[in-house]
Amino acid sequence: MLHLELPWSWLAVTFSMLLCLKSSMSSDVSGSRPNILLLMADDLGIGDIGCYGNNTVRTPNIDRLAEGGVKLTHHITAASVCTPSRAAFLTGRYPIRSGMVSSNGYRVLQWAGASGGLPTNETTFAKILKDQDYATGLIGKWHLGLNCESSDDHCHHPLHHGFDHFYGMPFSPMADCAHWELSEKRVSLERKLSLCFQMVAFAALTLVAGRLSGLTWSSWMPVILSTIAATVLLTAWYFVGALIVHADCFLMKNHTITEQPMRLQRTTSLILEEVSSFLKRNKHGPFLLFVSFLHVHVPLTTTENFLGKSHHGLYGDNVEEMDWMVGQILDTLNKEGLTDSTLIYFTSDHGGSLESQFRNNQYGGWNGIYKGGKGMGGWEGGIRVPGIFWWPRMLPAGRVIDEPTSLMDVFPTVVQLGGGQVPRDRVIDGRDLLPLLLGNVRHSDHEFLLHYCERFLHAARWHQRDRGTVWKVHYMTPVFQPEGASACYGTAVCPCSGENVVQHDPPLLFDLSRDPSESHVLTPATEPSFYQVMERVQQAVEQHQKTLHPVPLQLDMLENLWRPWLQPCCGPFPLCWCDTEDSHQ
Repeated sequence: MLHLELPWSWLAVTFSMLLCLKSSMSSDVSGSRPNILLLMADDLGIGDIGCYGNNTVRTPNIDRLAEGGVKLTHHITAASVCTPSRAAFLTGRYPIRSGMVSSNGYRVLQWAGASGGLPTNETTFAKILKDQDYATGLIGKWHLGLNCESSDDHCHHPLHHGFDHFYGMPFSPMADCAHWELSEKRVSLERKLSLCFQMVAFAALTLVAGRLSGLTWSSWMPVILSTIAATVLLTAWYFVGALIVHADCFLMKNHTITEQPMRLQRTTSLILEEVSSFLKRNKHGPFLLFVSFLHVHVPLTTTENFLGKSHHGLYGDNVEEMDWMVGQILDTLNKEGLTDSTLIYFTSDHGGSLESQFRNNQYGGWNGIYKGGKGMGGWEGGIRVPGIFWWPRMLPAGRVIDEPTSLMDVFPTVVQLGGGQVPRDRVIDGRDLLPLLLGNVRHSDHEFLLHYCERFLHAARWHQRDRGTVWKVHYMTPVFQPEGASACYGTAVCPCSGENVVQHDPPLLFDLSRDPSESHVLTPATEPSFYQVMERVQQAVEQHQKTLHPVPLQLDMLENLWRPWLQPCCGPFPLCWCDTEDSHQ
């Protein structure tokens, strides 16, 4: 009888040890307060890095994080452009809840001197962790507003949203910062100002001709006023490029402007120095550091060591330099003895920009097998991004998770890891990822995810767990230009509404489990569950909409206009020029 009982007893002991080990890991994680390092790329496509299938761009450091940590393959942003996506990331809430959307085509904040921004009543994970005695820092891009009523009230500033320390760009890198061949707003403004000048100048000449020929005997005042207006418009046309560079392209340290305009070629080294300094100052922890890279957004400023080194032109060079920056940060963690006590997360704020091209040069990212890109509210290429968690000895190395997850999930995950409480006075759309990362649960907590473009609901997905299926329903899609193209070429991004957006009736249906590229539209003839899926998703949409409440839209035109009295300036306006960074060189 003994020879039968011994294997079973050993099996029981082994099973008990495994349970104990798993329980021990879970209790260690839940009982610890790690340092938290969040790394976010700007405009990086999911297909741009090696661990997500790219074998021609070298990203060894990001790949190292995936090999030693957990890789999410179905990781979704809450918006396909930066301002609303970053607002959702910091608050764990769809941007429509905070008003970080528009209704009239203004997709992101347009000026550093605009009044829109992340509302003061929103709670970020930095604010909660600061209350838990974390040192909190943001280094890099912000793009969530600065001022409300004066140039120094800093109502939207990172330091007003829970960060102890800020160094970086309050606005966003733009091609216009380098007076580049591509342009976000300079070329458009120049055209408008030129047209207005021509109209006013023509009016002035007409009045002069009429007065001199005796056809009209009106006073000279209209002539004088129209001439002054034409002169102002001509001057504005001539200086608008310089105005943009000084108004938007500057660096701040906490509340102080340190460089206006930026000297782009040294920004990378300044950011790395600031990251290193923060880690050394706070190595006794705990700390939360959000490194928000300026890479890989145009103008793709790349240092000499990486220029011409990739197989994909300037964009590839910029991606490889960003990966090197990740490696430098990891080396600093290791030198300071912080590797094992730090949770690292890497992602992108949205998909790569397909429209960022000029002549034969592509300056935007590659979104792999996924359709669409930046600015497209519902297509996967604009919202499916890398998601990597790395925490030695705590998270299983090499684990791959295909469940739907969201950037909004970072909010409850880091809040609870840091010992804080997820707010109960508002709807939080993110879900704690830790049980999924550890393997304690099979499925994500997300049954439904909604995909907005501005305030318009473009798509929704349903994770039907009992069938292992992820359905995607598109209510609206942009019209690609020219016909047969895969993006809205000739524009900066695809529109969210209007004549170049199709409203589908019935909506388009895809099975992402079998068709992640969204190539095959399902119909009642090809999918027996078509009507049941549509009905269930519509119910979820209606339930979600009942939780929405009217709030001021921070990105609408009135809040998104440049206001001179809100313009951050390190000298008497308009003499906005300073450089206190020379000591770094």
